[in-house]
Amino acid sequence: MSHKRIPKRKAAIAVGGVVALGAAAILLPSANASQDGAPDDAAAAPRTLKAGDASDLATRLAGTLGDAYAGAWYDGEDKRLVVNVVRGEGDMALKVRSAGAEVREVDNSMAELQAGAGTLKSEATIPGTSWAVDPRTNKILVTADSTVTGDKWDRLESTVESLGSGMATLKKSEGTFRTFVSGGDAIFAGGARCSLGFNVTAGDGSPAFLTAGHCAAAGDAWSDQQGGEPIATVDQALFPGDGDFALVRYDDPATEAPSEVNVGGQTVPIVQAAEATVGQQVFRMGSTTGLADGQVLGLDATVNYPEGTVTGLIQTDVCAEPGDSGGSLFTQDGLAIGLTSGGSGDCTVGGETFFQPVTTALEAVGATLGDGGGAAAGDQADGQDAGAEQDGAGGDQGVQEQSDMGSDRHSGLTRTH
Repeated sequence: MSHKRIPKRKAAIAVGGVVALGAAAILLPSANASQDGAPDDAAAAPRTLKAGDASDLATRLAGTLGDAYAGAWYDGEDKRLVVNVVRGEGDMALKVRSAGAEVREVDNSMAELQAGAGTLKSEATIPGTSWAVDPRTNKILVTADSTVTGDKWDRLESTVESLGSGMATLKKSEGTFRTFVSGGDAIFAGGARCSLGFNVTAGDGSPAFLTAGHCAAAGDAWSDQQGGEPIATVDQALFPGDGDFALVRYDDPATEAPSEVNVGGQTVPIVQAAEATVGQQVFRMGSTTGLADGQVLGLDATVNYPEGTVTGLIQTDVCAEPGDSGGSLFTQDGLAIGLTSGGSGDCTVGGETFFQPVTTALEAVGATLGDGGGAAAGDQADGQDAGAEQDGAGGDQGVQEQSDMGSDRHSGLTRTH
């Protein structure tokens, strides 16, 4: 099968030069590696960490601190992990410093924040609302889109107020929360268009890919050309509920499905999956808007779409538009983070966007990704190093704008006959 590419705007992986792509920053390997070999006398000072290594450290500290742990976030500017410790837990704060992270004492424990999220779920599950714990403010970030007005707004506002002072922040979004189906060109079914997320290997060893679960509602058979012959069939899908993901198997078992993201004629190798970290810089690729970047704002987010409630998502400020659904969220080091679910706004005015964690999707469907398979949190450092080595093989790599990126793009897969 041939793949015609007629991009209105292209992006290429360039050696040496650094050129920004619209809102998207450059894909460069981190300048500072983790300092696992730091001497003991430097243990009290926050270490310089890659985002993936920071996520690994946060996971370990969460287990060590127990009830004293109140979330963590990554300071991308200083490249350090900031860990929230409940005020008065001096011994636990010392453990955080000894591990190489920065300590911040806070008032709200993770248990209290999760209880507040439970109250929102029982009292204010209103279409057009979302909430997620924001460790940077030590509060629950509650968002309402433009459809939440009148009695619905009053109900939401009173529920937030009932949580008590200092527990939650309520904000309005100008857009409308929706899933981003239709308007792309990567994969097609039943008149709908979505984006391929990541190629994976199914549990039986056959080639497959991940995309958004709500895309599967359009049909079981998917093509890589509008009106073209199907190339893949939906195997498993979940939406709404505890996620938004689908496993789609290639019909031809000889399909070559490389572990990479096409950013416009060139590719970013994807080495394995990893958990997201609040504050982490991430890149999104979608068939409608191409490449965009931003930060992770919250984890374990709940979104109340018109079609139903979805839990366990990643909240970001990365823009997206219809047709970007299912597209890949990844890091500059080649770690797979998420699949585009939905949100509000667009790539002109911005907005809130939500992503299905790749690690959760892989575990649910029994698939593996990249050279190292589906990574657990403790495996992320290895994947991070592998990604840096691949980036370094060809020199420093950046994303260089050529012309009119975004509209007509394919996933980079090839097939043999």
